[in-house]
Amino acid sequence: MKFGKLPDISQVNFTLPPDATGTNALLQKLPPSTPLLYVGCTGWSMKEWVGTVYPPKTKAKDFLHHYARQFGTIELNTTHYRIPSPETVVKWRDTTPADFRFCPKIPQSISHSRDMGLSGDNILRFCENISLLEEKLACCFVQLPPYFGFDRLNLLTRFLEKFPRTIALAIELRHESWFNHPANFKAVFEVLERLNISPVITDVAGRRDVLHQRLTTDTVLIRFVGNALDPTDYTRIDAWAQRLKQWFDAGLQQVFFFPHEPDNILAPQLAAYFIKKINELCGLDIHVPTLDGSTTENVSGQISLF
Repeated sequence: MKFGKLPDISQVNFTLPPDATGTNALLQKLPPSTPLLYVGCTGWSMKEWVGTVYPPKTKAKDFLHHYARQFGTIELNTTHYRIPSPETVVKWRDTTPADFRFCPKIPQSISHSRDMGLSGDNILRFCENISLLEEKLACCFVQLPPYFGFDRLNLLTRFLEKFPRTIALAIELRHESWFNHPANFKAVFEVLERLNISPVITDVAGRRDVLHQRLTTDTVLIRFVGNALDPTDYTRIDAWAQRLKQWFDAGLQQVFFFPHEPDNILAPQLAAYFIKKINELCGLDIHVPTLDGSTTENVSGQISLF
């Protein structure tokens, strides 16, 4: 992930900001529920994980099988580049445990097109195919391009209104204009809340504005971008564990937490640290990924908090 990366992080203030206006009011409106936490990486096709995340000599065709027994979810980036075939989606579904959850990116043929796919059939084709994940489909998300600014709010609203209500959806906003004017910020997040669209919150060194802390539904996707396991990665994770405990205590129902590291290689180490921290803080029993190449068979991904 290159967005917001910096070659020098020594001057970055990594303090987790307070909740945005509107988050507390949203939490107060949520009905009582059993919170769920899912932690995962951004892909499974990592040969570098053989012998650590995956058992020694694991073949590429078996990576997803073992990944899904180490983690409870996946930020599915492959769908960003192409609409998967029905056969591929069914294979993903049938390879993973019952409690595993996919969070696919909306294809860039939609998110990066002139009209967000409103004039073609890509939205329908993608939704029909990805729905074959059935109960394992958690929340799709739109990663808007950096040039997609507040001046396109009407287009974004029309897209969100057209997107099938049967599929949960989240939005990652990147252009500065969504965040550097309070009126713009208020307007777009009111649209998301009205349409029951979840936020994506990104914690990355070079763009602290996208760490917006505005909840809009009972679900949030958090993309945490580390810096090669720099000491600040761990202090930031500690702060996130504390904030999530507060949100869960206040009524938030579901969190998908995705650690990123350069080239993805060290992401499992950061995920393991986060899971240990949140288990300790909240009294949970989420499976901690084994990083010694041991077998991943019969590992449950169930992550109910209470």
